[in-house]
Amino acid sequence: MNQPDFWSNNEKAEKTLKQRKVLQTGIESWEEQFQALEDNKVLFDLAQEESDESTEIEVEKNLGQIEKGISGLELQQMLQEEDDHSDAIVVIHSGAGGTEAQDWVSMLLRMYLRWAEKNDYRTGLIDTLPGEEAGIKNVTFTVTGKYAYGFLKAEIGVHRLVRISPFDAGRRRHTSFASVFVYPDVEDDIDIEVNESDIRVDTYRSSGAGGQHVNKTDSAVRITHIPSGIVVQCQNERSQHKNRAMAMKVLKARLYESHIEEKNQKMQEVNAGKKEIAWGSQIRSYILQPYRLVKDHRTGIDIGNVDAVLDGDIDSFINAYLLSHGSDGK
Repeated sequence: MNQPDFWSNNEKAEKTLKQRKVLQTGIESWEEQFQALEDNKVLFDLAQEESDESTEIEVEKNLGQIEKGISGLELQQMLQEEDDHSDAIVVIHSGAGGTEAQDWVSMLLRMYLRWAEKNDYRTGLIDTLPGEEAGIKNVTFTVTGKYAYGFLKAEIGVHRLVRISPFDAGRRRHTSFASVFVYPDVEDDIDIEVNESDIRVDTYRSSGAGGQHVNKTDSAVRITHIPSGIVVQCQNERSQHKNRAMAMKVLKARLYESHIEEKNQKMQEVNAGKKEIAWGSQIRSYILQPYRLVKDHRTGIDIGNVDAVLDGDIDSFINAYLLSHGSDGK
């Protein structure tokens, strides 16, 4: 930054400033925890000298807060991949289970939106394909905030639900599957060239909510990237122009992720999950019948409070996965 020509390339300079901010925030956070620990040591010595029980209780409380802060910093050390600091684009697809699976997608969508809300992330719906009877066939949404992709990449894979079906008059137990894919939103950080000759753009009438404007105009946009076969679509914006811009954003993110997969060959688990969203490929099971338990098959972590998990309390699963897989997070 001290170089005379630092601002000669604004795009490069902005990227450097962003990198500096990430590094500086990490350093300041460690220094803050270190200083808090030193201050607490002094307070502890005073409590010992004066046999002050109330101060000892305060010291213990402070120590718990410091421990929590250091645990958070430890997690951030697991998020050192180039894209971990990025926003996230999340796609959920229904798998085996028909209407049950489509309802399961809507439950997962709510779970992630609640998780984002509790962690002060912003979310935005990009595209939704409703099921014929109930639920959602697939949905795409964004999660914006610090390390959104770094944390949510722990959710990539197949999620399995076992419950008494609300759609079965015989009240039988059903098993449903849905897949979760997460892509880093890195459009501003990388240069992905998309030639107009390589894409096909189709417009259609939105099927979702949006009032008369959406229903009476072909504002929804579907973009097919011919060389890769990747198809993205957006129908939740008010205009065709905005829908196209958002669809291009998702396309670039997916092309970038595809490039990383080919270069580093570290997405074997994801690719295996894409082959079949069914038995034997799940990363986590959510059992509502005959007992109540959520179990992560990668880390062995299980939680009995299923309602809390479905209400967005999934940090225990994410944290355990990241800590067990190191900085690679895969």
